[in-house]
Amino acid sequence: MSICYLLDVPVEAEAAIRDRVTPGPILMGAAAIPEPDRDWLAAVERLPVDSVWQGGHLLPPTGTGEAITRLALMTAWTERVRVGTAVLLLPLYHPVTVAKQLADLDSRSGGRLTAGVGVGGEFPAEFDAVGVPVAERGARTSESIEILRKLWRGGPVSHSGRFFSFPEVELRPVGAGLRPGGPPIVVAGRTEAAMRRAARLGDGWMPYLVSPGAYARSVSVISQAAQAAGRDLAGFEWLVFLYCSIRRDGEQARGDVARFLGAAYGDKPRAVLDKIAPAGTPREVAARLQPYVDAGARHIIISPAAHDNTLEIVELAARDVWPRLVVPQVAR
Repeated sequence: MSICYLLDVPVEAEAAIRDRVTPGPILMGAAAIPEPDRDWLAAVERLPVDSVWQGGHLLPPTGTGEAITRLALMTAWTERVRVGTAVLLLPLYHPVTVAKQLADLDSRSGGRLTAGVGVGGEFPAEFDAVGVPVAERGARTSESIEILRKLWRGGPVSHSGRFFSFPEVELRPVGAGLRPGGPPIVVAGRTEAAMRRAARLGDGWMPYLVSPGAYARSVSVISQAAQAAGRDLAGFEWLVFLYCSIRRDGEQARGDVARFLGAAYGDKPRAVLDKIAPAGTPREVAARLQPYVDAGARHIIISPAAHDNTLEIVELAARDVWPRLVVPQVAR
C-alpha cells in the first residue's frame, strides 16, 4: 500500500474558516469495505447514514474491484442512500464512456449518484496499460470534467480540446432521463492542484488522509481560488474521507487501524495515524471528528479501517458518534 498524507499546517482564524462554510447538518457517509455486499448495504440503509461510497483501480496489485462496477452494485443494492465513487480515477477512462455510464446509473437510482473523481498515479502500470502518461493525469481530469458537464447539460454538444475531440453528439440516458446538470462531481485529492480544480470545476471537495489542520487549510485555498475565479461556492459540498475504527474497546479500535494502515508508515505508525485516522471509543472518536467539523467539513465519510466486523464501526458511528458532533455557530 502506497499512502501519502497531509498533517497539520498553519490554520487561519476560526471565524474566517466558518465564514467560508455554511452551517447545516453533518452528513454521515460510509465506505463499503472491502467490497459492496448486499446484506451489509441493507443493514447500513436501516441506520441514519446518508451515503455509501466505494472506489477502485483498473489494475490494482490486489484483487479488488473497479470503481464503476462497484458503483453499479451499490446502486442496485440500495434504495435510499446516496451512492458515490471514492474515487473514480477519471484520467484512466474516456470521458464520453464515463458520462454515459454515470448518467445511466444516476437515472436508474432516482438521482442518488455522486461522482467523486481523482487523478490517481500511485500505480503507474495501469496508466501505461491504457496509454495515458502519468504526467498528464491532472490536465486530462480537468478536461474530462468539462466534457461530463457538457454532455450532462442535454442536447447536442461538440468538443475540441487538448486530449479529446468529437463532433456534435447527444447523450440520452436510460430510464427516467438525466437530472438537470447531471450528477454532482466532487473532486478528491490532497494537493493544491486538486484544490484549485475543485474550486474551478467541482461541486464539492473530498480530501483523504488529512488532519483537521490540513483540512482547514484546504477550505481556505479553495475559497480563495474560487473568489479569484469569480465563482460563488453557494451549494458547494465540503466532504472528508476518513479511515477510522470505532469499538467499545478503544485499544481494539487503535489496533484495527495499526494493522489496516500501519505497514505504510514504517516504524512510526501510531503517531502518524493518530493525526489522520481516528480510532477509539465512540466518545474518543467524536472528539477527534469535531475538529474536522470546526474546520468546515459537513459530510464525513467513515471508511472502516478494519479487517473484520466493519458494520459495527458504522453502527457505532451512526448511533454513538454523530449525535455528539456540533456545527459551530456563525457569528452574526
